[in-house]
Amino acid sequence: MTAVESKGAEVRLGGPFPYAGPEELRRPIEDALHRVVDPEVAMTIVDVGLVYGVAVTDDRLQVTLTMTSAACPVTDLIVDEVGAEMDRVAPPGMSIDIELVWEPPWSPDHMSPRAKAFMGW
Repeated sequence: MTAVESKGAEVRLGGPFPYAGPEELRRPIEDALHRVVDPEVAMTIVDVGLVYGVAVTDDRLQVTLTMTSAACPVTDLIVDEVGAEMDRVAPPGMSIDIELVWEPPWSPDHMSPRAKAFMGW
């Protein structure tokens, strides 16, 4: 696993997405995000490559997401489910922010090897 500095926080690479925050929250957050399924493709948002990163500070948990397109009809559903899953794993009183971004745009290159195999790519 590789670690780099980003805005004063250690970002750990090597997982399914960049993560900056306490190591004890890393696995619960990853597991929670793996429970969120994109209903259009019946795969987790992590495998589809929609999670661009997670940053956790003392009082805030931020998940940066994208969608496969700006016209995605299930955006609200996915964002709501991510918020609910983060609420389950975040310490009490922690603010949860879900940031939806369009840059860089999603591409099939973001998908996990499992997702690519599932799609026959």
